[in-house]
Amino acid sequence: MTKAEKYVPSAREQAFLDTVENPKYDRQIIKGLNVFTEGREPDYIKGFYSPTELEAFVAIEGTERDVESRMPVKITRHYGELAKTSAPLQRLVKASPDETVDLAGSEDPGHQMDFSPVEGLLHKYEMGLMYVVSTCSSHCRFCYREELIARKDIERADGTVAPKGLAQIGEVTHYVTTHNREVSDNGGRHPESGREKLREILLSGGDPMVLPNTKIAAWFAALAEAGIESIRVGTKEMAFHPDRFDAAFLSMLDRFHETYPHVGLRILVHFNHPDEFLERATDGSYTENPNGSMKWIEATRLAMDGLVSRGWISVENQAPIIKGINDDPGALRIMQRALKRVGVENHYFFCGRDIVAHKAFNVPIETAWHILNESQKGLSGVEAHARLSITHYKGKTEVAAVTSEPIPGVAGTENGVLIFKILRNFHGAPDRGKVCIVGRNPDAIWFDDYADRVIYDEAGLFEYDRTVETADPVLSVAGGA
Repeated sequence: MTKAEKYVPSAREQAFLDTVENPKYDRQIIKGLNVFTEGREPDYIKGFYSPTELEAFVAIEGTERDVESRMPVKITRHYGELAKTSAPLQRLVKASPDETVDLAGSEDPGHQMDFSPVEGLLHKYEMGLMYVVSTCSSHCRFCYREELIARKDIERADGTVAPKGLAQIGEVTHYVTTHNREVSDNGGRHPESGREKLREILLSGGDPMVLPNTKIAAWFAALAEAGIESIRVGTKEMAFHPDRFDAAFLSMLDRFHETYPHVGLRILVHFNHPDEFLERATDGSYTENPNGSMKWIEATRLAMDGLVSRGWISVENQAPIIKGINDDPGALRIMQRALKRVGVENHYFFCGRDIVAHKAFNVPIETAWHILNESQKGLSGVEAHARLSITHYKGKTEVAAVTSEPIPGVAGTENGVLIFKILRNFHGAPDRGKVCIVGRNPDAIWFDDYADRVIYDEAGLFEYDRTVETADPVLSVAGGA
């Protein structure tokens, strides 16, 4: 397979694709700060930025502090209507000059590109992640993929510099089938990397739900034909434009399930705050159903019902804890309870990544742990499944515990300790379950802030060399980066 070759669907794929409806969706998107600075914003959102805020943007336009160079402004009408009366939602989509006061951070958080065997695909675990689109229908200011959304140049492990590319069906499916064949031929592990079968793929970006149904369906079918066991879709569209989850989309999911009944489907939604999906009264309080449970915004309820009513679809929520948005135990408690009630699992909460300008958004790690721990008091066992994760280059690492008391006889524990635990580990997962114990630092927002207070590091979080993907033999054939 080379980049020049065109992927040809099988007869089964084509029969499925021929059933897909492809309606257009009117998200009424506002793009760019200039819409506001030039006074061209729609009436419903006038006053979203104050004159003083707009003057500050004009003053830094074109400089290294230009906020739109870091993350372009983009808001759907649905979300703009909600954000008008919600400070947390404004913080989520409303640009601020404060974002670019400190531009420290990594252009490739977690060294993700070290694990990119072909363009647009990350293969770090038994699951692969694909960049299938480089935008969303609205843009979160704290976005973990700001380098992709803003189309920034990234230095690869081989020294080349270029923006991240998007996945192509032919290249990805060729990589999947070749890797899995070599795993099978070698008794269940890849002969070079030690990886197991690549059995799950996450469609990400950007947001796959901004793609038309035909393109989403094409990815689903091609991955199913390549032997993928489960497909995930990571999306915030349920918050930004819930009408996207309409009859045509749900019908496509039904036809896919009929055609490929043994392929699992998981939708990972991204709600950061209950204001994104719960109905509020004029006084700002959440309205209630007759039994006292929180009432959902009607369009969002219909969208969610369409997914969870299909028992073969798993729906889960995950979100980072971000300063000024959801660093509030009460909001997180309401969100976890309301989601689980309608059949959505609480998957992960995240500490902020070390993206460029992360200091404007990240909550201290220990603060995030206390916020989540406090939010889960009063939740039932099934409501409180979410764990707090922070992404080390090795993989997802749980912030498992924060203590307040010293450990007798152990230097460096005078103010208590923080315990990290590796949850997801690259390649053959040799370090999964290993822990690292560090002395507390209430101001720490990243691993580096604990480097001088490591007590026990079985996990090797603070003693590592950057891993460079050695690659499966297929990579040069598949047109890899």
